Amino acid sequence: MNSLTPLPARLVIEIVFDFVCPWCYLGVKRLTYLLARRPELDVTLNWRPFLLNPDMPRGGMSRADYMIRKFGAEDRARRLYASIAELGAAEGIAFNFPAIRRTPNSVDAHRLVREAARVGAADALVAGIFAAHFVEGLDIGQHEVLSALAVQSGMGARQVRLFLESGEGTEYVHAENLHAHRLGINGVPCFMLDGEHAIAGRRRARCWNG
Repeated sequence: MNSLTPLPARLVIEIVFDFVCPWCYLGVKRLTYLLARRPELDVTLNWRPFLLNPDMPRGGMSRADYMIRKFGAEDRARRLYASIAELGAAEGIAFNFPAIRRTPNSVDAHRLVREAARVGAADALVAGIFAAHFVEGLDIGQHEVLSALAVQSGMGARQVRLFLESGEGTEYVHAENLHAHRLGINGVPCFMLDGEHAIAGRRRARCWNG
């Protein structure tokens, strides 16, 4: 290495997100695009769980029931999703909301991402899970779906199967969700830069580590 070559600036970005949030998918996609244009930055992404539906049944629920419970009427939800789909198209995301038949419980997906981080596969797994849910309409609450995505991201099939069956990391996900709320994070995505500044949507706020 040429000693005169400046080292890349180092930056840690903690991303507080949920897999069932389309705005999170958009935000992560935009961040990925921006970082690709700044190759001089040495960026580490840390994925932090947030649960938009903390009381979601373990097996999830039908999409129709979820939209009625969340928005009051399916028509209202469809109009909102149509607007999001337009924004997604501009970012290269082919949102396919009609393909989603069930709204999943995202706890297993979050804890699997934490396991993937141990082997450097978290970024790829996050991208795969988002696409599986919002583009392919797969039920990312199912272990079979998560296992296939993890293997595609470079993880070992047996390792993933045993991990998912163990339930390891469940308490961590709920603790992280509670911690996010205690920090004042009530909506996602939220991007924390070097543990000091938080950017959530159009709002900017000081973020404390306590």
